[in-house]
Amino acid sequence: MATLIRGGTLVDAEYSFRADVLLDGDTIIAVGNDLDLPSGTQVIDAGGQLVMPGGIDPHTHMQLPFMGTVASDDFFTGTAAGLAGGTTSIIDFVIPNPQQPLMEAFAAWRGWAEKAAADYAFHVAITWWDETVSRDMGVLAREHGVSSFKHFMAYKNAIMCDDEVLVNSFTRCLELGALPTVHAENGELVFRLQKKLLEMGVTGPEGHPQSRPPAVEGEAANRAIRIAEVLGTPLYIVHNSAKQSLEAIARARGEGQRVFGEVLAGHLLIDDSVYRNPDFAFAAGHVMSPPFRPKEHQAALWAGLQAGHLHTTATDHCCFCAPQKAAGKDDFSKIPNGCAGIEDRMSLLWHHGVGSGRLTPSEFVRVTSTNAAQIFNLHPRKGSLRVGADADIVIWDPEATRTISAKTHHQNVDFNVFEGMTVKGLATHTFTRGQLAWVNGDLRAERGRGRYLSRPTHPPYFEANTLRRSAAGN
Repeated sequence: MATLIRGGTLVDAEYSFRADVLLDGDTIIAVGNDLDLPSGTQVIDAGGQLVMPGGIDPHTHMQLPFMGTVASDDFFTGTAAGLAGGTTSIIDFVIPNPQQPLMEAFAAWRGWAEKAAADYAFHVAITWWDETVSRDMGVLAREHGVSSFKHFMAYKNAIMCDDEVLVNSFTRCLELGALPTVHAENGELVFRLQKKLLEMGVTGPEGHPQSRPPAVEGEAANRAIRIAEVLGTPLYIVHNSAKQSLEAIARARGEGQRVFGEVLAGHLLIDDSVYRNPDFAFAAGHVMSPPFRPKEHQAALWAGLQAGHLHTTATDHCCFCAPQKAAGKDDFSKIPNGCAGIEDRMSLLWHHGVGSGRLTPSEFVRVTSTNAAQIFNLHPRKGSLRVGADADIVIWDPEATRTISAKTHHQNVDFNVFEGMTVKGLATHTFTRGQLAWVNGDLRAERGRGRYLSRPTHPPYFEANTLRRSAAGN
């Protein structure tokens, strides 16, 4: 059955105007006024509201096995919560164990994701290196539509990449036209600082940010950028939390390097005072990596987002309940790292971005949807309101309000780092490929409705970098 969204103001990354949108099946089939409607068309009145592309969260970890436990949101509950907040697609992470074949891990994650309520893609992490890894990267890129690979520069003795792995994998990404991404923290320094703090008797959550100071993020970001510069590959740096990493990105972009930056909603809004709360459950509930930073870093990150040095907003959604966090009761380094956010990201960015004047509505669409779609080769199928695009659409009420709470959210976790924040600007309707999944507080997410998104590789980025390096005589 066709659906007409009537009377709203369309907001895309480039424009805003009054028009109707006609959907049929999975697809947007017409945009305009006085449209010819098929017989039996369902009409939804969006008068007084905005009509936008559904949000894309390019950084989630549903059902992740990590630090001796498994994230509490699986692919159904996590994507359903996202739909309640206006997020219609995610890019999650396949993270092989060291020495585990990439294809084996990819098959496991694909199986877990079959229950997803919204569309999903995968980055695949490179956690070790030999020729079989290189071979599997090629199979993933060419046969399975994986066009981005993740590298953890942290988590020593687990999934950390040293420089040799980074160089080998970045080189292979360049050959394939795939985009390397990095979690930028110097894992060796973190490991040493954790050991030193524990020897000093610092065992509580306050030790977490002390063991991961901003400098370890800045150093790793700059190192990854310079490795990418030498090899001539673009680079995407996830969850920038510190002005040091932001400065490294801005400097590289100013030199003509193609570097993309991501920022989390939490890092824009929460400061490191949360770790000094005497309530262990509260402080541990905020433990994630990189940690929340002093307030001056939040100001810098907002400026970076406004200036275009940070391109996407994400959540790093990775939930652990209080009993899971309690594993680190006597040793902060054993607290499972991760916080929720997929349900709240869009409203938080609207309230604190558009509502404060930091972002225009079109810039909001750009940083919550379109940029991620373009960087990770999902555009214009995702992140746009063009005819022919997937009918992933949010009807947005800029005047509606909600107070965030773990008691009322749809995420499968007993804690919310944004607890008590009142936000203005909410999704009233969320369509996932033409199907209504959220209607004025009624969650209609369908288990297994989500579809795997195959993404082509990025030859235009790589050809441009090759030409630039050749012109420079490299």
